[in-house]
Amino acid sequence: MRVARAPSARRCLCRPRAGRRTWLHRAHSTNAQADPEASGMARAQQNFNSVGVGLFFSLFGGRQSLALPHLAAPDIRHVDWAALRAAGFSGLVFDKDNTLSLPFALEVEPRLQESLSRCLAAFEGRAVLYSNSAGLQQYDPEGKEAAVMEAALGIPVLRHVDKKPGGGCTELEAHFGCPASDLIMVGDRYLTDIAFGNRHGMLTVHVQPLTAAGEPYGVWLARRVEEFWVARWTAAGVHPPAHGRVPYTELAKHLGDPSPGQ
Repeated sequence: MRVARAPSARRCLCRPRAGRRTWLHRAHSTNAQADPEASGMARAQQNFNSVGVGLFFSLFGGRQSLALPHLAAPDIRHVDWAALRAAGFSGLVFDKDNTLSLPFALEVEPRLQESLSRCLAAFEGRAVLYSNSAGLQQYDPEGKEAAVMEAALGIPVLRHVDKKPGGGCTELEAHFGCPASDLIMVGDRYLTDIAFGNRHGMLTVHVQPLTAAGEPYGVWLARRVEEFWVARWTAAGVHPPAHGRVPYTELAKHLGDPSPGQ
């Protein structure tokens, strides 16, 4: 099953093998800056993810498909959320930084606001933020950071025990009241967001990061490594895991250019 991608002309990171196409592209840069008061602790948390490192090495043992998304788009404006809702999906699980907002910022990126509103309307507000800092028991045991983020973004932040891509889906399934296979995971990182979603049978949507500004060096480096290997695996014919709710032949129907005003 080949990854479906939005029809956006962008420069490839890696040259595909002869006869194959690669869908991995660079995101457009932006001059917008992240919140200058972002805490050093939050940045340190994003610099190292031991579970992600362990998963990365396990991928070379034949589990590369976990890192490949079902849908790849420049950003959430290029996804037909109403069509995915009609396909039977029940809820949305969003990463925050570089997916909905600039790193460490406490506001939705303005260019995504209208599309996010349409998305939430299509799913009757059934969405959560799943962060590797806010709401994570290890770093935010009292949920104070999660509460601040909820008030700022207007989306519930899931309280959970394990850092993506590790852990199970107990908290998510309890929150939504449905199996993980009825959920959609949306994020900008292959080895955290996408691998976590695929491990638990979700439909996975990869979006390009909103900006490279404000990211910790460790995140920047990890992203480059992820992009290199995902492009290489895709060019070699590795596919994302099959999903029973949306046949691979119909994945592309859920992508497209944003409508005017989005």
